[in-house]
Amino acid sequence: MDTVEGKIVGKVLLTLHFTIPQFMLAFIRDANTSQSVIDIFNRLYMELYPVVFGELFQVLLGDNGSEFSNPTAIELDTQGILRTRVFYCDPQAPYQKGAAENNHTLIRRIIPKGTSLDCFKQEDIKLMMDHINSYSRPNLGDKTPYEVFASLYGEDILRKMGVELIPPDKVTLLPSLLKT
Repeated sequence: MDTVEGKIVGKVLLTLHFTIPQFMLAFIRDANTSQSVIDIFNRLYMELYPVVFGELFQVLLGDNGSEFSNPTAIELDTQGILRTRVFYCDPQAPYQKGAAENNHTLIRRIIPKGTSLDCFKQEDIKLMMDHINSYSRPNLGDKTPYEVFASLYGEDILRKMGVELIPPDKVTLLPSLLKT
């Protein structure tokens, strides 16, 4: 899990990266707060149900940012039952989550660094991630993260999360994707 910022103040993204399929989810947040991260995990837990959530999010690796400063609220559900485990990268060791940074580079193709995220809604972010997850990768045998994720976890979970596969000839990784 990581944060992608736009301008210094304003909306930010929470990104959740699945290492093996190189699949990523992203959620827009109004501010970079611990509570906004907790709210997303609570919502995912309710939408996916405990068994699926537990399968997908057995372990979370984040940095020591303030948005991840309440690991207990992420790890436990509202009844105090363990739903995941949170661990932190070593300080000054971004290489420990380098695979996530590769997807962040694709995000930056669509939303260049320094661009405010304030004009975007979750539907925009979902569209962007659908395109990124539908972009084939040589190190996945020219498969897409969507396809690899589906082979590991099933397309039912992707549908439940609202993820869609974009046809290869329609994938766009340019700022024009989110221009209205």
